[in-house]
Amino acid sequence: MSDLLKRGRLLPLVLLLAALPFYVDAFWLRIGLFAMAAAIGAVGLGLLAGTAGQLSLGHAFFLAVGAYGYAWLAGEPGPGLPPALALVLAVLLAGAAGGLFSPVAGRVKGIYLGVATLALVFLGHHVLLTADSVTGGFNGRSVPPLTLGGFAFADTDPELVVLGVPFGAEERLWYLGLALFALTWFTARGILRGRPGRALVAVRDSETAAAVMGVDVARYRSAAFVVSSMYAGLAGALLALGFRRIVPDYFGLALSVDYLAMIVIGGLGSVAGATAGAVFVTALPLLMTRYADHLPLVAAPGSTEGAVGPTEAARYLYGAAIVLILLYAPDGLHGLARRLRARVTGRRAKAATATVPSAAPARPKEHTP
Repeated sequence: MSDLLKRGRLLPLVLLLAALPFYVDAFWLRIGLFAMAAAIGAVGLGLLAGTAGQLSLGHAFFLAVGAYGYAWLAGEPGPGLPPALALVLAVLLAGAAGGLFSPVAGRVKGIYLGVATLALVFLGHHVLLTADSVTGGFNGRSVPPLTLGGFAFADTDPELVVLGVPFGAEERLWYLGLALFALTWFTARGILRGRPGRALVAVRDSETAAAVMGVDVARYRSAAFVVSSMYAGLAGALLALGFRRIVPDYFGLALSVDYLAMIVIGGLGSVAGATAGAVFVTALPLLMTRYADHLPLVAAPGSTEGAVGPTEAARYLYGAAIVLILLYAPDGLHGLARRLRARVTGRRAKAATATVPSAAPARPKEHTP
């Protein structure tokens, strides 16, 4: 019953998101698309870091595997596979890359795993620059559009018009992003609510207690790393479709740090929190870039003035947000929203109790002689 109520509450939000392409321009749709792609990757990292308690600084590597895997498998030079098949294989390729590293993830934890995964970022960046035939080298490579049953998620000629609204690449990719994010949301919540989620939480809280209860600690750690890698691969492929051209410099250490910021700001171990953090971290630099002319101390892109650029300013802001979250709301935006909701619900319950008239005192029963 509670699940039905929650779905009923989500229905207006789903309808709103589905209607947005008919009312907003391509800029806002592009922000939403990048935010959805980031949310998919952040949910995967949240499962690994927040639920399993494993620190990873190599998330950008698996994003690159998904992005370049799709671009190579579906493009030329490359096998030239159907784009839908290439998308699935790119996700599996990212999972396979995570599987190759999973023995390390199963036996190493904490800062040691973080340093080990950090090596993946530098190794991956070197490969992206040197494997010209696959990645295009420094200049990157173009990304072929996704097609499903003859329907292309790209600009087409003649132009598609729905209810009087032209549907270009951004409008079409918006619905693709919604579908992939919905798939990520429900699968991640299923993992967290099921036996795997309980086992991962047990491993995070106490390895000894988890082992006593029969949990294979190394196996579940490795599995969490593989699943997180697959989510990152899906996010990378969606980002590649949104960018239409990918370059190695995007998949650097800064991207991994951005994803850590997403799950810390949103709340570790929460799907909704990872989504909120991803939207905040992704949208902030794009909005600051667009409105740089109206913001103090922020220089417009390409300006030679000494002010801070919008990307750097955005990182300063969400860096400050991380500090505030750690000091005043360690469970992130999701925990803060939960406490506010509980407080509002408690006040409403008290108000309802106060307005209900108290029952009249019962009359004493007369003694019958």
